[in-house]
Amino acid sequence: MSEVRELAFKAGELDAADELGELRGKFVLDEVVYLDGNSLGALPVGVPGHVDDVVRRQWGSLRIRSWGESGWWTAPERIGDRIAPLVGAAAGQIVVGDSTSVNVFKALVAAVRMAGAGAGAGAGVGVGAGRDEILVDATTFPTDGYIAGSAARMTGCSLRPVTPAEVPGALSDRTAAVLLNHVDYRTGRLHDLPGLTAAVHEAGAYAVWDLCHSAGALPVGLDEHGVDLAVGCTYKYLNGGPGSPAYLYVRRDLQPRFDSPLPGWNSHAEPFGMRPEYTPAPGALRGRVGTPDILSMLALEAALEVWDGVTIESVRAKSLALTDFFLECVAAYVPEGRVESLTPGAHTERGSQVALRCPRAGDVMKRLIENGVVGDFRHPDVLRFGFTPLYVGFGDVERAGRVLGEVLT
Repeated sequence: MSEVRELAFKAGELDAADELGELRGKFVLDEVVYLDGNSLGALPVGVPGHVDDVVRRQWGSLRIRSWGESGWWTAPERIGDRIAPLVGAAAGQIVVGDSTSVNVFKALVAAVRMAGAGAGAGAGVGVGAGRDEILVDATTFPTDGYIAGSAARMTGCSLRPVTPAEVPGALSDRTAAVLLNHVDYRTGRLHDLPGLTAAVHEAGAYAVWDLCHSAGALPVGLDEHGVDLAVGCTYKYLNGGPGSPAYLYVRRDLQPRFDSPLPGWNSHAEPFGMRPEYTPAPGALRGRVGTPDILSMLALEAALEVWDGVTIESVRAKSLALTDFFLECVAAYVPEGRVESLTPGAHTERGSQVALRCPRAGDVMKRLIENGVVGDFRHPDVLRFGFTPLYVGFGDVERAGRVLGEVLT
């Protein structure tokens, strides 16, 4: 019992000193410990009222006029500029719309097309027709692999799955593009975006990064590290809501050569000209395709207001403190040998989640949820706990570790 009191006291002290603690009140929460924000973020309190205005006034009263008067038409790039600081990008390089899968397809095919156009990515190395191979993260979320396979068939490339650690040794003068995840969705391992991007550029290829499990949880530094193309979802740490639209980043100097495999009227230089020939719009706008999904897009815009005045560096500091404390609580409360952490201990290799390997993990997670601790289960034996620093507190973490210990005892 003394150990429980000590950890509970420590949690109270950490919560009292938490500079982000007041943000918890900006979300719709209850007594449940919610550690599944790496799958679906909690609802920001300002979203329902904003969506009600969009539906009743903008759509209900203004109707078609809202494309101009309510700013519907410019929403994809406007919201992209709100996301940009959270991933270390200057304005004018991110467009919001479509799903992550669709944006992975756009980015990867465009990267291969640029690689075959005679201009290298980072170091200015000439490439030419010999670039006929795509490297894909072998540990990636399955859909990224499916999309990469389709992109390879479409472009006449071969597909080579490799782990992120194997990428530097797998690169060659045949490599056109490399698709990587910033954070492994199963284990929470943070991959070396600066180092791997530099290696890809040294080989004269293009780097495409999937930021689904890092954007809104830790610094990314797209501009700083010269990332070519990046995609990500908005319903995890950005709290945009179920199925909220994804985003596509196209580095500014690559935008004139970005050749989307999905040209649409929304990305045309003259969208209302209805011309039979396609002329892409300038800048990141050429990443658009069809009519934007306005309802979910404007819900996302309202959700992003919780980030006003918040730095991603402060979020990262709390994320590491939360995951450190959770691992401490697990070590104290869970009987020895019952779980194995798959998440790296080193801060430089850890995202904002902790993955624990555990026998009968599916049943364990069901019991955790029944006892007010919500994480998720990944087949066959992984318990995943996501820590969203904007609304998860240290008291939540202590309770989660204690309940896990009780379930496994």
